Order: sequence, then structure tokens, then C-alpha cells
Amino acid sequence: MSAEPHVGGLLRSWRDARGLSQERLAARAGVSTRHLSFIETGRSNPGKDVLLALAGALEVPLRDQNHLLLAAGLAPRYPASPLDGDELTVVRRALDHVLRQQEPFPAIVVDRLWNVLRLNNGAQRMLAAFMPPAMPAEVAGNAMLALVHPDGWKPFIVDWEDLAGHLVERLHRELAASPRDAQLAELLAKVLAQPGVPAHWHKAQLTGALTPFATVHLRRGPLELRMFTMLTTLGTPLDVTAEELRIESYFPADDATESVLRGWAG
Repeated sequence: MSAEPHVGGLLRSWRDARGLSQERLAARAGVSTRHLSFIETGRSNPGKDVLLALAGALEVPLRDQNHLLLAAGLAPRYPASPLDGDELTVVRRALDHVLRQQEPFPAIVVDRLWNVLRLNNGAQRMLAAFMPPAMPAEVAGNAMLALVHPDGWKPFIVDWEDLAGHLVERLHRELAASPRDAQLAELLAKVLAQPGVPAHWHKAQLTGALTPFATVHLRRGPLELRMFTMLTTLGTPLDVTAEELRIESYFPADDATESVLRGWAG
């Protein structure tokens, strides 16, 4: 097993991923270029405050900030509390409130690996209406894998290649933003290994901005829904678990879809 890279090498990897020169990063973090150069080459060990200033300037996620601290021989700063633990009681209440407010329209909560953590009633009704006859257990709880697996939601998504391609590109960009996230890399590899995945999905585009929403057109027999979705994250959390939560909210794109969704709720 290879040793964990020195903190300087990790910082350099993050700086390269962000496309920043040493001069620009040093200016953003309020340290000298000479000191940053010494840290990256292993000639100096950063203190906790300097390391966190550099990580903040690089917009390093909290999980990876902990990795940087450990690589520097320092204690991690940010907890990764279980979502069902006492530490995140307020976060759970906030999520429950958002999910209720979205009714009767669907909303789900996922983590950074797209594992589904919570569903509101609207999402449960939508998923039940389009439940694949034999969804494999290994993909059923993961929104990304369920989207691309041939026995998942794929047969019911009219614009499957556009929708799935949009989300695969998002996954590429998330990995580019967290280049040492082995679990995220594993998820992307599983997604790209599914049969029927277009060859061009294997290469990240990373050009231009992704739209802040995705359109979803579902059809199963006479039932048809047209929606758009938006992803929301929690603002400035100080817990790894909380930072990585996302709320995907679905909204009707036409009157017919709104009528169906409201009708299901009674």
C-alpha cells in the first residue's frame, strides 16, 4: 500500500485542479508565495491556520480539508456526524420542513455519492408509478445508478440520453473538483460501465456552465409527466455530512403534469 502523499503534494494537486498559480493562491490565502512554495515542496510544514486558509482559498470540501490536516500531522477539524444522530437534529428538521413544503411535488435528499437518504410523499408516489419491474437491489438506492442501469428508470425516461448525459457530466465535474475522492471515482466508473452508455460520456467536457436545472420527461403507457429539477445544498455547514447533502426538487413543467401530481395527493 502506498503512503499518503505529503500535505504539500496534496495542496499542489488541489491548486492544479483549480487552475491557480502559486502567486494567485498565496494572495487569496494571505500567505507569501515563498512560504507556499516551501510547503508544496515539503521544505516547510504548515500550521493549522495557514493550512485552513489555503484550503478555504482553494474551496476544498470539508471532507478533504480533514484529509489535508491529517496529512500534515494535525487533528481533523470537521466532524462527520451520522444524519440520524443528535448532532444533526436541526439539519434533519430543516430537511423534513423542505420536503413537506415541496408537497405535492416530489423531492429527494441524496448524499455526495447520490445515495437516496430521504423521500417526500410526492417522490414516493412518482417512483411507485414508474417502478421498474426488476430493479437490481445494488442500484435501487442510488439515484445515479438507477438512472443509467438498463433495468432501472431508463426505459421510462423519454429524453434519457439528454438527462443522463447532463448528470454524468455533473459527476465528471464533481470528481474534477475533488480529484482525490476515490469513492466518487468508483461511482463514475460504475456508471460508465453500464451497457448502452454512449462512448462520449467517458470523456469529461468541463467546458461551459451546466444549466442549474434538468428537464425530466417520464412515460409509462398512458401516464406521462414533464418536470424540471433543481439541486439545493445547505449553506456554510460545519459538518462533513451536512455539507454533502443535496435536495433534488421536482416541479411540473406543464399543467397536465401538475394536475396529475396534485391528483395523486388527493
